[in-house]
Amino acid sequence: MKTIITACLSLLFYINAGAQSNFYKISAGGGFGVTQSFTDVKKHSFGLAGYGVVDYYFTPFISAGIEGQMGQINGGDINNDPGKREFINSYKAFTFNGRIALGALIDYQKGGISNTLKGLYVGTGLGLVINSVNRSPIPNDDQTKPIVYYPGKPESKNILFPLNLGINLYFPDRSGFTRYILNVNYQGNLTIGEGLDGYDNSSVTFKSGNPDIYTYFSVGLRYQFGTLGLYNKTVF
Repeated sequence: MKTIITACLSLLFYINAGAQSNFYKISAGGGFGVTQSFTDVKKHSFGLAGYGVVDYYFTPFISAGIEGQMGQINGGDINNDPGKREFINSYKAFTFNGRIALGALIDYQKGGISNTLKGLYVGTGLGLVINSVNRSPIPNDDQTKPIVYYPGKPESKNILFPLNLGINLYFPDRSGFTRYILNVNYQGNLTIGEGLDGYDNSSVTFKSGNPDIYTYFSVGLRYQFGTLGLYNKTVF
């Protein structure tokens, strides 16, 4: 009788353990991508930027972390813009982000479409963008007069609200733990202020315009490490 009970308990333990997996709680990585501006100027140009990120994973599909970006946000066209405006913003941004992936909400099956999409996530956060803008002056045919710029500040800091939509593709190490992540992310960034393009329309029109926005499409790699956590489903 004892042998039967022991065998049943061992089987239950094996079944329960088989439905669980370990995961590393910390990841670090980076990547590159393309920015696009949506500001007061008419032309929404593209720029290049890189990023670095450190995340803490509460589960394989719920995380929070910090991200730093550095690159360029460009816009305008001095030849075709109605206000003859053009800018290059050599920006830096720092954000705190939280993300939740589909795998935390669905019962995905190995080999199915749900298993492929389990890393699809959304997220948001809060941050700061530091603007350093090189902007075009107001056209002036009289070379004896001083250079005049459209109202605004070339150096500024703005509060930033990021919104992330992306997917993580997980790759195991030799022990079968989650170790490597290929990340594809599309981020929309809403800023509070007029610093992203360096042009302050409100001082000209005497009314607040549309918020300055930039998007960032990026591809990157993450490496997971640190202490191990236990999840109630297998990740792979």
